[in-house]
Amino acid sequence: MTIRKHTQATDMAGLLQKNLPSELLDILYKTGELASGLEQRLYLVGGVVRDLLLGRPSLDLDLVVEGEAIKLAEALTERYPGRWVAHRRFGTAKLHHGNWSLDLATARSESYSRPGALPTVRPGAIQEDLFRRDFTINAMAVNLDPAHYGELLDPYGGKRDLEADLIRILHQKSFIDDATRMFRALRYEQRLGFRLEQSTEAKLRQDVALLDTISADRIRHELELISKEERPELVLRRAEELGLLSALHQGLSGDDWLAEKFAQARQFCHPAMPPVSLYLALLVYRLTETDAKRFMRRINPPANTAQVVRDTIRLKEQQGSLEAKELAPSAVFHLLKSYNIEAVQANALAASSERAKRWLESYLNKLRHIKPSLDGEALLALGVKAGPGMGQILQILQDARLDGKVENKQQEKALVKERLKEGMVDE
Repeated sequence: MTIRKHTQATDMAGLLQKNLPSELLDILYKTGELASGLEQRLYLVGGVVRDLLLGRPSLDLDLVVEGEAIKLAEALTERYPGRWVAHRRFGTAKLHHGNWSLDLATARSESYSRPGALPTVRPGAIQEDLFRRDFTINAMAVNLDPAHYGELLDPYGGKRDLEADLIRILHQKSFIDDATRMFRALRYEQRLGFRLEQSTEAKLRQDVALLDTISADRIRHELELISKEERPELVLRRAEELGLLSALHQGLSGDDWLAEKFAQARQFCHPAMPPVSLYLALLVYRLTETDAKRFMRRINPPANTAQVVRDTIRLKEQQGSLEAKELAPSAVFHLLKSYNIEAVQANALAASSERAKRWLESYLNKLRHIKPSLDGEALLALGVKAGPGMGQILQILQDARLDGKVENKQQEKALVKERLKEGMVDE
């Protein structure tokens, strides 16, 4: 790739002044001064530069220093005591404050021993640090050195691609080095309303099989990041178009059905966003149990997420039990109570049977919240002995509440006395 002019006359200083809190801006400038005094050079890099140029600034800032990040961090702790945390093992430092944070790292270059391997890193210049990044729009930096403060470094044409709404890889081995960049490309494409640059899309299609070089944990992490997008179904649709979904499992689809269910999930969970496990359960909903297990092995989810998926598929196979015409609410409660609540939610959103869907929604909205008014202490006062009999009568009371046979505490007491009289529980 042709390296373009090292700096550009873009008013990044003005954008920083306009978009960052004054305290944060002051720390950036003073950190640049301190780095210069140590004969180092400091840069603001990556996504925040992209977002500043797009007019959508972030308060999570990445700083790169040509020199030694730990040495600079040590000097910073003297100026800002107790605020910087150094991670010597990784040669990085972090500052948290209020709603924003700063990450400081040494400029470095990367090399890959084989496709999908984690990179080998060594200290490098800022151009090398930018070249190791995923796309041109993320490979820009702002100089924070006092003598060059606010200069935009754009050696690979990122600003040009921003203006053209393009996602472009930095070199032809980009997806070979790290195939997870394919998913990242689609996230940026859909989030920003951009499109893949023509040769980038061609390389992605050519290199899809390299997803097999990526560990299960890293694939899962990419799916988790997709689920946190505003409309993850758009990313998954493109992933299907480009062959990424079928590379993970042939049965996965990012079609209109999935888009509809994801949108309904957001309505169901509003104002919160749906959890990753609910999105994932909907993604695998149409798989068989065997295929769902195979896919779970491919992404190695945490135990609780795996349980949601297992319960989702298992409950889907039990939906016929919810279609009986004469079905008591208590029977629905006992059928569903052992399932993870997100699995019930997934089935309520995706069930094809309207009768089953109504029961699933009734359980979520009403049945699971119904409890008897009487507790163990009240039962003791009525003459019920502690032990299995008490659990039995509590269940009788709950079922009666669920089925509308009792409606208040007095009716519950009458039912308990009736059961005691009949000898159905221990006195």
